[in-house]
Amino acid sequence: MSKTALVTGASKGIGAEIALQLAKNGFNIAINYNKSKAEAEKVRQKIADLGGCAEIFQADVGDYTAVKNMADSIYKRFGFIDVLVNNAGIAQQILFTDITPEIWSNMISTNLTGVYNCCNTVLPKMIHSHTGCIINIASMWGETGGSCEVHYSAAKAGVIGLTKALAKEVGLSGIRVNCVSPGVIKTEMMSSFSEDTLRELKEEAPLNRLGTALDVANAVVFLADEKASFITGQVLSVNGGILI
Repeated sequence: MSKTALVTGASKGIGAEIALQLAKNGFNIAINYNKSKAEAEKVRQKIADLGGCAEIFQADVGDYTAVKNMADSIYKRFGFIDVLVNNAGIAQQILFTDITPEIWSNMISTNLTGVYNCCNTVLPKMIHSHTGCIINIASMWGETGGSCEVHYSAAKAGVIGLTKALAKEVGLSGIRVNCVSPGVIKTEMMSSFSEDTLRELKEEAPLNRLGTALDVANAVVFLADEKASFITGQVLSVNGGILI
């Protein structure tokens, strides 16, 4: 019987690639989206074209009730959520002094509270079944901090802390919790970066290239596999060596 993976923010970018690669590895995919229904449907169709099974589910991960309702719908469709990939997130470059309480709250709600909402919702069934895998997508800025991205860095640092603490708490229940921490990944979220900036970032990496969504997805697929059964509470950095 195929396992099921819920990938949040899976309508495009890194999330879409994670969904595709997990599907290629035999998972049924619950594709979460918030506003991009048409994009989510395209991902579902790509998976169907590969012979896989996927459905789309709408929810703002920052809304606990919406996440609970989404999970109930997934359980009705697939029976269980074996793997949760907390990928949904937003990014923004802004001076710290220009961050309003509303901007701060919105960033934390999506990037950190959303992880709590999803974990808190799926864990009871995982604990009851004594099995499960949670993979949180953080960022290298959560490890080192990014200028003009203080709110983003704080949220992603929180995700890393949550990952480590939760891994300790649920390990005896047979559940693994890990984190993938991408570096500079060329996706739509980086569309505001100039070519000069992208070139400078590439040159900072010992591997002398920007990362791709596939690089991140491959790390997720590894952590979701039984080959990683003795790995928990870890941060797998996918950054081309920018942080060593």
